[in-house]
Amino acid sequence: MRNRIQQMLAIGLVACMNIPLAAQAADDGEVLQKIDNLYKEIDTLKSSVKKVEDKSLGKWLTIGGEYRFRYDYLSGATKPFTDVTATFNNAQSQLQQGYFNAAAAGNSAATQQFAGAIAGMTSFSQQMAQVKTYNQALSFLGANQAMLGPQGLGAYAVAVPSYKPEEPTLYTNMLNLDLHIKATENVTTTVRLAMYKVFGSQDDQAVDNGGAAPFFADRVGVFDGTLAHVPSSSYLDVDRAYATWSNIADQPLWFSVGRRPSTNGAPSNLRLNNERPGNGGTPSLLVDYAFDGMTIGYAPDIEALPGAYAKVCYGRGFDSGFRSTPANSIADTDMLGIAVIPVDTDPLRVWLQWNRGFNIFDAPTMNNTYFGNTAPKANLGDIDWWGAGFMSTFKKVGSGDLNVFADTALSVTHPNGNVSSQFGFQGLMTGGFFAPEAPTSKTGWAVSTGLRYDLPSKTKLGFEYNHGSKDWITFAPASDDMWTSKVGTRGNVYEAYVIQELKLKPISSYFSKTFIRIGYQYYDFDYTGSNNWVGAPVKMSDVKGQMMALTPLAHATDIYTTLEVHF
Repeated sequence: MRNRIQQMLAIGLVACMNIPLAAQAADDGEVLQKIDNLYKEIDTLKSSVKKVEDKSLGKWLTIGGEYRFRYDYLSGATKPFTDVTATFNNAQSQLQQGYFNAAAAGNSAATQQFAGAIAGMTSFSQQMAQVKTYNQALSFLGANQAMLGPQGLGAYAVAVPSYKPEEPTLYTNMLNLDLHIKATENVTTTVRLAMYKVFGSQDDQAVDNGGAAPFFADRVGVFDGTLAHVPSSSYLDVDRAYATWSNIADQPLWFSVGRRPSTNGAPSNLRLNNERPGNGGTPSLLVDYAFDGMTIGYAPDIEALPGAYAKVCYGRGFDSGFRSTPANSIADTDMLGIAVIPVDTDPLRVWLQWNRGFNIFDAPTMNNTYFGNTAPKANLGDIDWWGAGFMSTFKKVGSGDLNVFADTALSVTHPNGNVSSQFGFQGLMTGGFFAPEAPTSKTGWAVSTGLRYDLPSKTKLGFEYNHGSKDWITFAPASDDMWTSKVGTRGNVYEAYVIQELKLKPISSYFSKTFIRIGYQYYDFDYTGSNNWVGAPVKMSDVKGQMMALTPLAHATDIYTTLEVHF
């Protein structure tokens, strides 16, 4: 269209130059009218060109993302325990083998004895699955003490001695593709497609423990809230997809709905070398979970509180389908949150957060795990979370810039008296395996702090520390840690890292960068059950062979290196 305008201008000039002088003198009015019409047509064409440019791809669609290769060296040390799942499997296998051997030998008495034992074990498992409450668990165990004794299930106990797990070469690939679409005035759509897998594996289990009991509940397998955030398969999944309507009624008001950006929030962006999260993020100490939900926010212009805003967030963690049917009495699991950010500027960001989780499930829907296919079987109660934190940047501290943060939080459980039959009658932070505990509210706390020093050479040096108390529980299974979410640890985690950005000219966008990150994590667990709200924590020094569903890890190390390309 630009060529068309240029051609018309040239034709007009040539025409003007070739008009005879006599005719020009006689008909100046007609020539001037033609020139005026020509200019009007040129203006119309210019307007058409602008409209076409406004609708061109670069005006309404932005494409970005990141690729990451990561190497991890993992090592740790466990405590001795009795593997409950392996014990049940061993009992079933041994009894069936004994039955077949007795039948093959023609020993009718032994055959009947094994048949009775198999029937008793089957009845035990069926009755166990029907237990829903703490009182029912007490009655059931009182009536089945013999089955749990040395002549029953105890005869097939699988005792696991302490050992030192090691994975010297764990390689992973991660790919995120981001699309930002301006659909109409004040309405945008944001999409992230993501893939995360272990080299040589297409497995729904996060990190396989070689067929033994997993270490942590948030890494047993991949489920809705952790999809594409812990290693699984090469499938490109929809990690985020949400629409945002801003400037509602010409006010600083916005509404957003969809699969929300509720992962990798502040201050984890420092360690991940990401840009500062916008007003869609959540504090990573409280929430790191891929929620489907909605948000309504308001950002008033207050001179004393630059960048201040507040929002109300709702998310659904589990949809139970049709309820009050003979086969389904499970309620939906929902999350409600209120965030107040009184200051959000480059030098300082402050946040206050309250969340409440309603009808917390006992286990998410997962396939092909060590425990088989799992699904929510009971609602265990509610959890309140309270958090406050800040992150700040100090310019020109020595030769570089210093970033610091501190975050603290409380978790308060409200058990409803229900227990999980699939995990040995344990409730919300109450009871050990086959050791039910009267439901009581428990309060946990956590603190996280750290710094990152950015040098002019694009070298960034960081250190972080976090501690969680005995009863601390967070909702962060999607955090970017290989062993388990470090912010949910009941104990201490120390991490040091170096980021070196390569001095390469950005091409795809202003924020494009390539960097290498080398880090070291050390977990020192004080209690069992990190990142698990089912069952009571046990002091690590008191773990001496008890029945447990997960392998108790006393301490662990992760040495990692990444090559990352952000585009």
